[in-house]
Amino acid sequence: MKKSYGVNELRRMYLDFFESKGHLVMKSFSLVPHNDNSLLLINAGMAPLKPYFTGQEIPPRRRVTTCQKCVRTGDIENVGKTARHLTFFEMLGNFSFGDYFKHEAIAWSWEFLTKVLGLEEDRLYPSIYGEDEEAYEIWTKEVGVPGEKITRFYRDPETGECDNFWEHGAGPCGPCSEIYYDRGEKYGCGSPDCKVGCDCDRFMEVWNNVFTQFEGDGKGGYTELSQKNIDTGMGLERLAVVMQDVDSVFDIDTMKAIRDKICEMSGKKYEVDAMDDVSIRLITDHIRSSTFLVSDGVMPSNEGRGYVLRRLIRRAARHGKMLGIDGLFLAKLSETVINESKDGYPELEEKKEFIFKVLTQEEEKFNKTIDQGLAILSDLMEEMKKNGKKELSGADTFKLYDTYGFPVDLTEEILEEKGFSYNEDEFKACMEEQRQKARSARKVTNYMGADATVYEQIDPSITTEFVGYENLTYASKVTVMTTETEIVEALSDGEAGTIIVEKTPFYATMGGQQGDKGQIRTADGVFQVEDTVKLLGGKYGHIGHMVSGMIHTGEEVELMVDADLRAKTCANHSATHLLQKALREVLGTHVEQAGSYQDSERTRFDFTHFAAMTPEELQKVEDMVNEKINEGLEVRTDIMTVDEAKKTGAMALFGEKYGEKVRVVSMGGFSKEFCGGTHVKNTAEIKTFKILSESGVAAGVRRIEALTGDNVIAYYKKMEDEFEAAAKVVKSTPANLKERLDHLTAEMKELQSENEALKSKAAKDALGDVMDQIQEVKGVKLLATSVSGVDMNGLRDLGDQLKDKIGEGVVVIASDCDGKVSLIAMATDAAMKQGAHAGNLIKAIAGKVGGGGGGRPNMAQAGGKNPAGIPDAIAQAKTALENMLK
Repeated sequence: MKKSYGVNELRRMYLDFFESKGHLVMKSFSLVPHNDNSLLLINAGMAPLKPYFTGQEIPPRRRVTTCQKCVRTGDIENVGKTARHLTFFEMLGNFSFGDYFKHEAIAWSWEFLTKVLGLEEDRLYPSIYGEDEEAYEIWTKEVGVPGEKITRFYRDPETGECDNFWEHGAGPCGPCSEIYYDRGEKYGCGSPDCKVGCDCDRFMEVWNNVFTQFEGDGKGGYTELSQKNIDTGMGLERLAVVMQDVDSVFDIDTMKAIRDKICEMSGKKYEVDAMDDVSIRLITDHIRSSTFLVSDGVMPSNEGRGYVLRRLIRRAARHGKMLGIDGLFLAKLSETVINESKDGYPELEEKKEFIFKVLTQEEEKFNKTIDQGLAILSDLMEEMKKNGKKELSGADTFKLYDTYGFPVDLTEEILEEKGFSYNEDEFKACMEEQRQKARSARKVTNYMGADATVYEQIDPSITTEFVGYENLTYASKVTVMTTETEIVEALSDGEAGTIIVEKTPFYATMGGQQGDKGQIRTADGVFQVEDTVKLLGGKYGHIGHMVSGMIHTGEEVELMVDADLRAKTCANHSATHLLQKALREVLGTHVEQAGSYQDSERTRFDFTHFAAMTPEELQKVEDMVNEKINEGLEVRTDIMTVDEAKKTGAMALFGEKYGEKVRVVSMGGFSKEFCGGTHVKNTAEIKTFKILSESGVAAGVRRIEALTGDNVIAYYKKMEDEFEAAAKVVKSTPANLKERLDHLTAEMKELQSENEALKSKAAKDALGDVMDQIQEVKGVKLLATSVSGVDMNGLRDLGDQLKDKIGEGVVVIASDCDGKVSLIAMATDAAMKQGAHAGNLIKAIAGKVGGGGGGRPNMAQAGGKNPAGIPDAIAQAKTALENMLK
């Protein structure tokens, strides 16, 4: 019998059911795609599993089940306006990689829905691809569903598309079989023809089995796959709607809790006002997406997935304002999301303080942006009114949207209130132009969305075992060799390529640590390894070139890591662990790794923190790291399960997926982290640590660059050489350099002062006695004169002197210096009260000398290119002043 189950209960029931059918339960992958340039965000349950479907990687088990968090923003404009659309959703899935196929997939879907959940068989309606007779036979003969209850969907004769045939360009594809649940007439459209496939809410699709059995060429040609797969998708929220018998996804238990919190914050009631309902639904959805995106390490920005997050947060914040919510509210609301979802996603609880900080910071930024946008829009409307226009250009609308983060629907709303509109077609054209630029900037990708490379041609069963924790040299057999474009049997003198072996001591670039360099040797050849990378399927690629001779596939080779470079890289990596712990001690436990890079030269560490570090904080961190280096702490590595590691207090990397067993690196009792990298055996091997810089790299992310060991000594040696060179320039020694510079600075100040005094005297002498040139203009004294060879600074001094001499009035001086003209005008308080304005006066006369300028009422200046116009400019001053006086 059908019961009402909560979302968290349904998730557990589904995963438990398929675990009982021999499936490996895998945790949800991050929303940030790994090695897939075709996706900004994970948007389907199967998306992170593509390497297993294509055979590029061997799955941990041939039967897998997941509940995958997903974000889709293609219909973001409809979210809130309907009760159907969501940007965040959870997708339940059971997958077979060449194991079971249609018989089991169909039988288990029916068993789960009818036996586990207790849904009534007479209310379930399967659908199939029109030509899939095999699925029809299974449904009717094995499951026992009457033929008349099965709906066949065929291809559109014009487009060739079909809802029940899944394909995405060239690549694996196949027919689908869906299961619909009849929710009853109360959810229907009332039409006598209402049936499966109708657009109303009566028949709801709850299950979709995709039978991946063909390889499509993208042009309508299909060949049978030797390895057939099952990809099942079932929206958890949709299933909850059916099980809880509620109107929409916004009424299910976990989302209703968020909805109720919004109503509590705003003082509004749901289903009273249609416009309020739009805002309530939109915020309910967007706060879920935002919370999960931040928990997976996405930060708000103006590009890529960061822009998706920024848009979600800002839309939610604006609709909060529309509901009348005062102040910042998103972090508080996110707490409800976390409480409702932590059962399935415990990382939300672990990261909640970080999530709250990111949401609050972005909400604060938006509050500033929205005011700026309103001011700009107000100016644009004023301009339209002045010019008798009724429509804002699409370009201006797009600029508000793109540059100031100002939502177009808000622009439209404000314009309507004032009787204006905007050019929607032009705006869409601007949007399309931006999309085209984004598309053309995308990399060429394969079906997987990764950069197409020669490595895809390698047999996925070939792997490499890393033996470099204990060894820097090792003998192993070559399994694969490639050039940049093809797999080859051998590489010879001068050729560039990649060598893959069975076992390697070379560490591949991972977790921020740069891969090893070194050599691969045989009796007949030497290959210089310039980089080591980890490829799909656990293969290690040694990239470089043949220095001499030849190496063949199948040969036994000697792999030799550059020990000096490895030691320096280890020192930098171990120092980074000490640095992270020191940062958490000095700044607080909100500090999380947001990225890192270590090679033999330096370490770079990105971390979450919301302000620039002070010099005192940096010194404290540096001192703490050096203290731990000097203590000579033992560096120990233990292998344990993730749960065991977490119980010891070891820090896990933000957003990282870990296998069953992890390496935990401990440095005395000070630092303990999950880490697969290579390290020193004792912190004393690091020798010393020096921070070079601290800077911001993104919103809420800071970066420290630092040196260790011999590189610190080299850094100080370079500084010493620079001090020597600087001391020589000023005829001093490094020891007396500061004293010498202080003396020279004082001497320079004295000379500058003398120089200014001489220039002032020269300017005064050049001007001569000009008091007899004073004119009276409507009762205001005007002294307009010219001088030669005086720069703008000199003119300002002269102006001040003449202003003092005339007492009250206006002074205008022009100067010809090095073929250029400088103009200055000054007005006293009494003159300004009578209407004099230095800025307007300068504007009126600057054209005579081929220039322009302006300024304040009491002082203004301008430049020009025509010295011949100076007499006219001086003469024009009287007329200009006359026109402005009362």
